[in-house]
Amino acid sequence: MKFSESWLREWVNPAVNSEELAHQITMAGLEVDGVEAVAGEFTGVKVGQVVECAQHPDADKLRVTKVDVGAEELLDIVCGASNCRQGIKVAVATVGAVLPGDFKIKKAKLRGQPSHGMLCSFTELGIDVESDGIMELAEDAVLGTDFREFLGLDDVTIDVDLTANRADCLSIAGLAREVGVLNRAEVTEPQFEIVAPTAADTIAIDVKAPAACPRYLGRIIRNVNVQAETPLWMQEKLRRCGTRSIDPIVDITNYVLLEMGQPMHAFDLAKIDGGIVVRMAEQGEKLTLLDGNEAELNDNTLVIADNKQALAIAGIFGGEFSGVNTETKDVLLECAFFAPDAIRGRARSYGLHTDSSHRFERGVDATLQTKAMERATALIIEICGGEVAPIVEAESEADLPKAATIELRRTKLDRLLGHSIASEEVVEILTRLGCDVETTDAGWKAVAPAWRFDMAIEEDLVEEVGRIYGYNNIPNQSPVAALSMNLHKEANLPLKRVRDLLVDRGYQEAITYSFVEPEQQKLIVPEIEPLILPFPISAEMSAMRLSLWTGLLNTVVFNQKRQQPRVRLFEAGLRFIPEESAENGMRQEMMLAGVIAGNRSDEHWDIATNTVDFFDLKGDLEAILELTANEAAFSFKAAKHPALHPGQSAAIVVDGKEVGFIGTVHPELERKFGLNGRTIVFEIEWAAINTRMLPEAVVVSKFPANRRDIAVVVSEDVAAGDVVKACRANGGELLTDVNLFDVYTGKGVEEGNKSLAIALTLQSAERTLEEADIALAVEAIVAALAEKFGASLRD
Repeated sequence: MKFSESWLREWVNPAVNSEELAHQITMAGLEVDGVEAVAGEFTGVKVGQVVECAQHPDADKLRVTKVDVGAEELLDIVCGASNCRQGIKVAVATVGAVLPGDFKIKKAKLRGQPSHGMLCSFTELGIDVESDGIMELAEDAVLGTDFREFLGLDDVTIDVDLTANRADCLSIAGLAREVGVLNRAEVTEPQFEIVAPTAADTIAIDVKAPAACPRYLGRIIRNVNVQAETPLWMQEKLRRCGTRSIDPIVDITNYVLLEMGQPMHAFDLAKIDGGIVVRMAEQGEKLTLLDGNEAELNDNTLVIADNKQALAIAGIFGGEFSGVNTETKDVLLECAFFAPDAIRGRARSYGLHTDSSHRFERGVDATLQTKAMERATALIIEICGGEVAPIVEAESEADLPKAATIELRRTKLDRLLGHSIASEEVVEILTRLGCDVETTDAGWKAVAPAWRFDMAIEEDLVEEVGRIYGYNNIPNQSPVAALSMNLHKEANLPLKRVRDLLVDRGYQEAITYSFVEPEQQKLIVPEIEPLILPFPISAEMSAMRLSLWTGLLNTVVFNQKRQQPRVRLFEAGLRFIPEESAENGMRQEMMLAGVIAGNRSDEHWDIATNTVDFFDLKGDLEAILELTANEAAFSFKAAKHPALHPGQSAAIVVDGKEVGFIGTVHPELERKFGLNGRTIVFEIEWAAINTRMLPEAVVVSKFPANRRDIAVVVSEDVAAGDVVKACRANGGELLTDVNLFDVYTGKGVEEGNKSLAIALTLQSAERTLEEADIALAVEAIVAALAEKFGASLRD
């Protein structure tokens, strides 16, 4: 909002200059965007009167005048303005005057006639007013008065950028209250006499939407002179607030809006059919606005209407039909309170933004309407004359906003400000802001004033106390922060590390929906009933997934249908298992799953084209397990799974617990999903692999290592992994490594048996091993294998 400093100082006049005032307002939270002079720099301009005015003998467009500026002699001045005539009072730049642009006035002759000065227009004095001729001043202007003093041009316009919550400052009255509070200065409102009604005319007012319009005031004023001229003082005040003068009725309503913050509107009474009806518009109802554009109204728009048609969009824009014009004799003055929610967004929906809508959608003092009506009435009678009728008011008390009662705790105030303000000063600040304050045991209780509709919660009062006390007055305190070590455990295996590993091995990460098709999921996990969503996105996404395989297999199908010959995907995500003992009846487990299908490698001239098999995926999974540095703890045991091929599936076991499965997708499942060829999958609980063993420093032996190879014969159903584990368990502290390097069946080995060739590495950190030490360790291993697996050394 732009405002004139001189107009503000009529209300409150603190002992600060313009620069200090702007800084003070900014520090109070009302940011000043700019300060500009209201007129250009000039000197030597006085108030004068045209005593004589005659046609120039040698120029049709020039006039020869004699002008009285209160001096002993009249000034001869040649003027070319069309509105120059005898008797008017004007602004006269005398000889020696300096006008904006360093233009100096000298004695001259124009077409042979002497000219000792210049009659000035607004533009020539750097005043932003459009005009066709010279300025015409009021008849009561005193001759010889310095023109800057006469119009108060030693003034500035201050542009304040208000936030949406400070609509109470969208007026001179609101800004004066703010400046008065900041400076502990008295605010003096302009005095005016309430005009007594001289006519008995009234108009019926029917408010059909009381929630949107809790209060509506109307007043008839008859026999007004709408062609009267708006006083120059009012035009100047409007101009300095960024509003141009239009006609006296509009100027007066704009003046009251700027002075008090209350939008008003005037109707041509002769155009109103019956009474005033405040209602919601009918969908598609049309209204031609004052700017000539036709608006097609929506049914959520509040309108002011008569018994026949809509006359205006309430709180936003008037209609052309009922607007005041040069032929208007009787006016209906409107002043209302519209609820912000009823106005907010409506102007924008019609491509409009007006001073009225700007205020109503942010909030207007709900107690201001009668005062504003009386102020506007007094100005209309003073400027335009007329006969005043009584005010007619329609009010819905239940829908009017109520003053907020807010409790402010001392502890909350001190904690948020970081500074303790004396209790007496807190009370004084809140009182100056217009609150009714009551002291309580915990702090204070304040009733917000009617114009501060933005005060609603405790934090609002804290902000008010802080900004009025002055943020600069709150001492600086360095923040205290305790630094703590990162709680991340080094043993935690990051999921990102696993992702990077799989990507490096040619996988793509997939992210599938947690909602799956129930029948498909039953093929994979038939033994568990999933959670069915009460309001699913679709029937195909109505069950919470029990396994990541459902989404991954569908993704494989999607890619194969798009001619992708080699698919490698992985996903990390939650599965949802119903469990009564779990929180909310649902156990959520983080899982890691992968799938491969198609060719083992991309087509290459030097590589055979083979399809993937079980061991391809097992190798990738083992690479993941190696990241734990504890891969020996994991084992793969043959196990059945309803989604996997019999004989080509295994459970992943750690510490005796099954934590996942790996295997080839069951042929029947391949058919039902529409998979093309062999597909291998794995799924493992993330909690089983998210912790890794940390490396420990050990002594590096300087003594030679010794290798002994043994070949043991065992039954074919004995797992080689179990044999290797038994070797590790029984080799003693000298055994440093065990490696299976050959498996043989055939000639020399009885049918049903197999020969396992195992390399044993033995070493001591303290001495060179003797043959007896080595033999003893090997014998212990062979004996243990014989006892546990019935193994014998191969001849």
